[in-house]
Amino acid sequence: MKPVLVRGAAAVVTCDGNDTVLKDADIFIEDGKITSIGAAGTDCGTDCDIIDASGKFVYPGLVNTHHHFFQTFVRNLPAINYPGVTLIEWLDRIYRIFKEIDSDVIYYSSLTAMADLLKHGCTTAFDHQYCYTRKTGTSPVDRQMEAAELLGIRYHAGRGCNTLPREEGSTIPDEMRETTGEFIKDCERLIAAYHDPGPFAMSRIVVAPCQPVNCYPETFIESAALARDRGVRLHTHLAEGETALMRRRWGKRTLAWAGGVGFLGPDLWIAHGWELNRDEYAVMAETGTGLAHCPAPAVLGGCPIIDMPAMTKAGMTIGLGCDGSATNDSSNLLDTLRTAYLMQCFYAKERGGAPAPYDLLKMATVNGAKILGCEKLGSLEAGNGADLFMVDAEALELAGTLHDPASLLAHVGVTGPVWLTMVNGKVVWREGRLAGVDDEKALAAKADSVCGRALRDLFPAVFS
Repeated sequence: MKPVLVRGAAAVVTCDGNDTVLKDADIFIEDGKITSIGAAGTDCGTDCDIIDASGKFVYPGLVNTHHHFFQTFVRNLPAINYPGVTLIEWLDRIYRIFKEIDSDVIYYSSLTAMADLLKHGCTTAFDHQYCYTRKTGTSPVDRQMEAAELLGIRYHAGRGCNTLPREEGSTIPDEMRETTGEFIKDCERLIAAYHDPGPFAMSRIVVAPCQPVNCYPETFIESAALARDRGVRLHTHLAEGETALMRRRWGKRTLAWAGGVGFLGPDLWIAHGWELNRDEYAVMAETGTGLAHCPAPAVLGGCPIIDMPAMTKAGMTIGLGCDGSATNDSSNLLDTLRTAYLMQCFYAKERGGAPAPYDLLKMATVNGAKILGCEKLGSLEAGNGADLFMVDAEALELAGTLHDPASLLAHVGVTGPVWLTMVNGKVVWREGRLAGVDDEKALAAKADSVCGRALRDLFPAVFS
């Protein structure tokens, strides 16, 4: 692969330890890594690819810390509205639909979500894939890896599962339930097949039982044992509306239950966490357990909005996630970033302030990379991975905002497709085109057809 010179960027928001913003800057890239970054005028010789970044703002690639790609096939369906019901009620309703998913739906839903992420500046994505049906078998992560390779996104696959039967209090249909043994065996297979522990890995595996209310305790205990033996990370949903049920079932709050089975630590992060209390913020910080904040489902479900200032003061690490399309309907992490900022501003008076717009950008970059264990991603500096995106700062709609590139994304709200996205030194999206796709319209039509086929019998009036 030829070296790449990103030449003459109007601004480079590095998100480094000094919060450096460079003006009129170059970035030189070799073998997928940033070799140098600094004032314009770099000489790369004749044998390099030059990207003219004049008039562009450059940012580190965004890192998505929680998603459910398979849910992309149930977007824009009023029949599964999230507002007005509890989490448990919604899960009971939605799983009856999820059990109809097959392997092709997994593939095309994942392609759709990944493309959306790339077009909006996300370069590294974690997906919590817990949908294993009689129709999919154990193929979902394999199909997702196919999609990720086609599009060129860094993909961290969370191999999830649900083990508790409905008659024992879960919301899981038999068609979607696995045993702990089956789950652990497939995690071992996937780790052997796809997990790359290197600092610039394009694929990794995360052991990610879905949630405590839908699993036996031994599922979590054995997950932690396997992950720590193999050196991979752990993830689950936690403190998102299940705490009252867990207190009735186990006599303790969910975070305490998780700590009791060894499912907290610096190699682990949880999704949502809006039921955490201040004492639990300290537990999260002391154990090094990260948090994936997903603002869209919190707003749609009328859930409490997390207290970012208090969590940050306690020492928690917070990243951002789109969450599944069943509770978001898009895979646009730029939109997630701005939504999170606005939500925090709404509570600024009663909480004594809100994060600065730039703080949200760092949550979506540096913090996200830290949570996923990718210390060489998330900031633009020499020695780090060449993951970045560019915004056209000469667009008319941005006139009057260009004095503060670091605050722009969260404060003004640049939520449309970016000008360019680069992953591992390769351009994967540029000026309206996905580099890995020959005919995007044909691919989109195929994806729509596959997803419609899966839902036609369930929603005949919609897919007639």
